[in-house]
Amino acid sequence: MFLESLGWGPSLAHTFSLILGSSSLPLVPGRVVRQERGLLTVQTSEHRLLARPSGRLLHHASGVQALPTVGDWVALQTPSGPGEALIHEVLPRRGVLMRREADSEHEGQLIAANLDVVFLVTGLDGNFNPRRIERALTLAWSSGASPVVVLSKADLEPQVAERVREIEALAPGVTVLALSAHTGEGLEALRAHLPTAATGALLGSSGVGKSTLVNHLLGEERLATQAVRSEDDKGRHTTTHRELFLLPHGGLLIDGPGMRELGLWGGEEEGLGQAFADIVALAAHCHFRDCTHRGEPRCAVRAAVDEGGLDGERLESFEKLRREQAYHARQSDAAARREHHRHVKSLTQAGWERSRSKRRGD
Repeated sequence: MFLESLGWGPSLAHTFSLILGSSSLPLVPGRVVRQERGLLTVQTSEHRLLARPSGRLLHHASGVQALPTVGDWVALQTPSGPGEALIHEVLPRRGVLMRREADSEHEGQLIAANLDVVFLVTGLDGNFNPRRIERALTLAWSSGASPVVVLSKADLEPQVAERVREIEALAPGVTVLALSAHTGEGLEALRAHLPTAATGALLGSSGVGKSTLVNHLLGEERLATQAVRSEDDKGRHTTTHRELFLLPHGGLLIDGPGMRELGLWGGEEEGLGQAFADIVALAAHCHFRDCTHRGEPRCAVRAAVDEGGLDGERLESFEKLRREQAYHARQSDAAARREHHRHVKSLTQAGWERSRSKRRGD
């Protein structure tokens, strides 16, 4: 029954049975519960094992996005003695949270998989930034999971209600929670978004209190924490790995290193539309279908800004993210085309070599 507590159910069991039926290997199911650089830890029904992808899985992976990450359900072969287990298959995912790999033009980085909810954590201190929340909402909506904005350190903000209303205005329909791990305010409301066997992930920069929050939900000091720098309210990196925790009430929560950069990777078009649903709705009333909202006549979006119904900074944020998303989508398409051409060329070269070898043999 232990796998059920990690979210295992009939659909996953059916998929795994199909994998098992097509393989000659003695595979068992498990969930990736920890990831530190390339080292994975998988929990099966009986064991907690160090594991790595098999050579076949590495060879057939279309990119790093196809490799296992924390939260994934996998089919693995356990070692007969000392050594690592081998992951042969990654079961189909849902709720996949990604960002653009730092210093990469088109490569996406997996953050967590099989999520039901993404908690976007920002501190009500020097970390508070509505534009950053809009970016995080775009990534969260793109994952397929439900976003919840968590305003941490509520005990440090005298105008909490005002901050909540401010974020509710830029995130219509999204739950906004004011929370203080110090006083316990908001913890029960957060738990309500993680019912038994549901999986959530914390997304936020260093110093916003993610590790402190996990410790309070666990009821023990499991994760190390550090105070933010007093000179600029910036956090120090404390967590160096991603890990899935089973909380006492039955929910599951993934925590990881803080992220100062939340780069779009090119696949967030739908998430961008959901994060800025108010602007998308206004744009539907523009006179021109391809309106850029930069000076065209009868532009409903620009009219809303002029009349005070839409914040000009929010429109600028939308345009900036839309340009970024489109750029990286083009970069990803170009990279995919280059990879396809290389693959075709290698197949053609291999065929030519076989043909020449056959002629020599004749």
